[in-house]
Amino acid sequence: MNRIKLLSEQVSNQIAAGEVIERPASVVKELVENSIDAGASRITVEVIDGGRTLIRVSDDGQGMSQDDALMCLERHATSKIEQAEDLSQIRSMGFRGEAIPSIASVSHMTLISRLRGLDSPEGTEINVSGGKIVNVKAAGAAVGTSIEVRNLFYNLPARRKFLRAQQTERSHIQHYITLVASAYPRLALTYIQEKKVVFQFPPVPPSVDEADIKLLRDRMRLLYGRGENLVEVDSSLQYDSTPEEDVALGAPSKLVDLKLWGIIGAPGVSRSARDRQHFFVNRRPVDNIGLNYALTNAYQSALMKGRHPVCCLFLELHPSEVDVNIHPAKREVKFHKEQAVRRIVGDILRSSLERYHRSQELAVAESQLLDEPQKVLAPKAPPSTNEVSHEEPPPVETPPLPLAKEKAPIVPAPKKTAGMPHYLETGSTHAERTTTTTDALGKTVPALTPDLEAPLENAPLLEVPLYLIGVLSRLYLLFESDRGLVIVDQHAAHERILFERLMEQAQKGNAEQQKLLLSETIETGMKDAALLKERLLIFQKLGIGLHEFGARTFLIDALPPFVKAVSAKEFVLNLLDSLRTAGREISQADLAMETIATHACRLAVKANDVMANEEIEHLMDQLRQCKMPYTCPHGRPTIIEISTRELEKKFRRIV
Repeated sequence: MNRIKLLSEQVSNQIAAGEVIERPASVVKELVENSIDAGASRITVEVIDGGRTLIRVSDDGQGMSQDDALMCLERHATSKIEQAEDLSQIRSMGFRGEAIPSIASVSHMTLISRLRGLDSPEGTEINVSGGKIVNVKAAGAAVGTSIEVRNLFYNLPARRKFLRAQQTERSHIQHYITLVASAYPRLALTYIQEKKVVFQFPPVPPSVDEADIKLLRDRMRLLYGRGENLVEVDSSLQYDSTPEEDVALGAPSKLVDLKLWGIIGAPGVSRSARDRQHFFVNRRPVDNIGLNYALTNAYQSALMKGRHPVCCLFLELHPSEVDVNIHPAKREVKFHKEQAVRRIVGDILRSSLERYHRSQELAVAESQLLDEPQKVLAPKAPPSTNEVSHEEPPPVETPPLPLAKEKAPIVPAPKKTAGMPHYLETGSTHAERTTTTTDALGKTVPALTPDLEAPLENAPLLEVPLYLIGVLSRLYLLFESDRGLVIVDQHAAHERILFERLMEQAQKGNAEQQKLLLSETIETGMKDAALLKERLLIFQKLGIGLHEFGARTFLIDALPPFVKAVSAKEFVLNLLDSLRTAGREISQADLAMETIATHACRLAVKANDVMANEEIEHLMDQLRQCKMPYTCPHGRPTIIEISTRELEKKFRRIV
């Protein structure tokens, strides 16, 4: 008697359902994807009892004839692909033809559909129970398809028992609905839970010519509310997708278009979990380790440890460059040039963050051209000398700083002329450029320029004049601006300056070396030894004297001067761990980033370090030149602002 038997179709469908249908949210996902592929502009999802009792998905898509409706209940019946070559050109959300029969095999399912273009209002209704067709009949129906799933897993008690609580299952469904709403901002989407409308997103007609990124912002505002500072990402380029083995044979380059667009959180906008990180590849929500790594690496010096950035990013590239057929539920994808895509995405995100930090969103951007003189707000008049101060003098060891109103403000440096070093710029000096007038006390002060009389409400903090008014707790530098109070953490600011200076040296590969009094050796495994041998040049450019000393042994005879490691061996092994985690595509700057951030913190000005006014002015000038001046390398803010309006609210001057 044969021990190996062919399984029945019903058992096969239930096994397939175990792979495709994990929980009620999986049913919603498969049905909504079918609606999207059918060209629907409106989709309604209704759920009762967390999806156990009822899931109904209705759309106004293409619809199906009776023959197609019956055929879709067969395994591997699909309109998306026809031959094996189509698997490398997948543009639809679904393509396997497994979802409908799998769902029908573990539930009581009713399918109602009417094909678009027919004059008759008659559609088709099919009732299926446990994978068996109960009846097929004509029924009145709107154009499109409605699929109703009742009593999910009724015939698989073990699977039904392992479903989570209603609230948990609802949260999974809601999460998927938010992904669809984000991926298709023009789609009208309604989500009804326990007969109550939870989400109702309005449609955007095709005639409305608005950029997808603006529609995405509106959709994100509906989902998560207002208040978060978000940065737009929009970049298109080409990359070489030629396989490495073909490159070795001299094959010509094959350039492929890649576009990355969407929204990311500004530095400081973060979460303790990754639930607000949404990645889409050709509009498909995906999980991909490489994309997660690229995002985290881009924020490496902009967020504190344990915090995660928020994003809603769309990666668009040719379908042949991404494999979506590697996961039963199509949640994971694999890129043919994984490392190249990861590097490109990381570079685009890093550039977007740097542009955000250096953005010139000034209200005077139209009038302040490169060849115009720098305009400065006038300092306010100092307090009258006839007034008697009853405040106690500050301690002797911390002499008070002069009032900023008695001296010129610390202002941003003039814009540099393109292609010309700052010290070669032509034109008058700041003193020559400023128009003067006489204030109420008879002192000569710079005159207000007419178009600058209103506060620069949209200007970045470092782009407005700041008046030094004091130091708090020997750590926080206090400035007055035309918008309110500005506070700078002197340690975090200096840390950012040192970090970018050392990173620039690391990127150029001209880091200094300091010889060790006693050289040390490290012995590694074969795999790590091969990795180190490939990256010896990177270590040497970073100022680390690392040399081969045997098959698996390396000699360390020098370290960068800023490294104060107790053990050179431990220091190199930590870098090796970073190299192993990041992979072979890591750059020398990325490898050095964490180490430089740590040692920049140790070298920076500390709390209780007294700074002279000239040193403070120099610190602010250097901070303005940084690429990302608003956070320290560990993600803490360097500068914050308390607006005059906030102060007036605190003192109940306004309500």
